[in-house]
Amino acid sequence: MAKSSSKAKPAVKSRGRKPAVSRDEFLKYYKDMLLIRRFEEKAGQMYGMGLIGGFCHLYIGQEAVVVGMQAELEAQDTVITTYRDHGHMLACGMDPRGVMAELTGRRGGYSKGKGGSMHMFSKEKNFFGGHGIVGANVPLGTGIAFSHMYRGNGGVSLTYFGDGAVNQGQVYESFNMAALWQLPVIYVIENNRYGMGTSIERASANTDLYRRGSAYGIPGETVDGMDVMAVREAGAKAVAAARAGKGPIILEMQTYRYRGHSMSDPAKYRSKEEVQKMRSEKDPIETLRKTILDGDHVSEDGLKEIDREVKRVITEAAEFAQNSPEPDPAELYTDILVEA
Repeated sequence: MAKSSSKAKPAVKSRGRKPAVSRDEFLKYYKDMLLIRRFEEKAGQMYGMGLIGGFCHLYIGQEAVVVGMQAELEAQDTVITTYRDHGHMLACGMDPRGVMAELTGRRGGYSKGKGGSMHMFSKEKNFFGGHGIVGANVPLGTGIAFSHMYRGNGGVSLTYFGDGAVNQGQVYESFNMAALWQLPVIYVIENNRYGMGTSIERASANTDLYRRGSAYGIPGETVDGMDVMAVREAGAKAVAAARAGKGPIILEMQTYRYRGHSMSDPAKYRSKEEVQKMRSEKDPIETLRKTILDGDHVSEDGLKEIDREVKRVITEAAEFAQNSPEPDPAELYTDILVEA
């Protein structure tokens, strides 16, 4: 980590928010978000070169959500998400080399090259996958929360899904069960406003997604998902409540993706001016960068050093992926049956 050329500041509160944040935490959030951004940019390049096949959904613009939430998790907590999942994996601490190798379908990937962009897992990091079926991960995340309660391990299930999944029936079945049994689950709705390509206003009769659990007595909150500190604050309260046995909670993250739904989506349903306005006014990385520099937590040269380190990590990940061999055909028959 780069050292500041200025005297280190004591812990501060971001815009009057709690909890307090140290210099090292600021820099960690910056580095983690930048790692996700550069990883996704490289993945987009490799997709264009034909090195990544199938579907590929990039997380560019939404980095503050996973980084802010992950800051409040402990070792026993779990994460499960849908198909826009690379950022979640990196935030959980999964090796960028293994993630990139999986994207390229190589043996060194987290699912041995058989899962691709949407389906990779890490038992070590308690990451229970990206899932390709819209809304299907929500009952799975609810079941994981039941496992935490049953085992009494104090864990919390962080279950992510998007605004395009909120109208799925299985989501509400999950809400009912979670509330009925007071399960330790946090439902994080990443509302990037367009689902697959239809604006939230045209797809949902009620766009206050944080209220979707009200029929079951599940509290909800809307959060500025473009501000990592706002996410961390909301995450801290939600995790504490779930861990204390107060049951499920919904956090609606108001976020935005800069790219199309997937690499094949030209995103003609929104204007270039709209995207540019979000980039210039609400970009999560640039916002935190300004906070760091304005607070004199590190110098401009210090941030450039972090940028160089992230670039090196991403270059190594791309090289590892391209040099890793393809799976042996015999792998088609492995990991599909467990003898009990």
